[in-house]
Amino acid sequence: MKVTYHGHSVLEIQTEEHSVWIDPFINGNNQCKMEVKDVKADVILLTHGHNDHVGDTVEIAKKNNSLVVAPFELAEYIGTYDVETHPMHIGGSHTFSWGRVKFTQAFHGSSYTEEDGKVIYTGMPSGILLTVDGKTLYHAGDTALFSDMKMIGELEKPDAAFLPIGDNFTMGPDDALIAAKWIGASINIPIHYNTFPVIEQDPELAFTSKLGNKGKVLHSGESLNI
Repeated sequence: MKVTYHGHSVLEIQTEEHSVWIDPFINGNNQCKMEVKDVKADVILLTHGHNDHVGDTVEIAKKNNSLVVAPFELAEYIGTYDVETHPMHIGGSHTFSWGRVKFTQAFHGSSYTEEDGKVIYTGMPSGILLTVDGKTLYHAGDTALFSDMKMIGELEKPDAAFLPIGDNFTMGPDDALIAAKWIGASINIPIHYNTFPVIEQDPELAFTSKLGNKGKVLHSGESLNI
């Protein structure tokens, strides 16, 4: 699969026949070089309900007739916008025609703030394991370091891990380095940094340079074949 990073926590995954997006935060993402009208998505996977992760899901899904796969409570909420959803939850997996999805735990929060300021709580946050053609991508979502990342590495053996390094709201670089060691992926890509002042980081100096050939910075718009 070909994975393109679009800044913040946004991933675009191209399989042979499908386009799968994770956390499509386009508008308001100053790192993203795309516009919502140009996004082509057969499937949207969501890690949790925060606005900078749900992003433009509803608009994209309506335009593309996309399937939205998310933790149960978040899927139920997104479904109120007349969008097709497939609810899942932490520890559960499902094999679709375009790949296998498994949700993992993440230590964070999950709520969506509507335009009028009303806060909708959207269940548990999660990470995502996506397996396509025998290759597994691990998107950790927004999370703190937690010891069960060792188990994710042992049981799922991800080929690539996308790990938050921004600190303040998630792991910082030091904890992300520990996570990378525990998960044991062949390549580790930093996400969730430099979008806002409070999460500014130097991804190479603080993270990938310390991982040698197992670390890689993807700038917005750059791709990686897994």
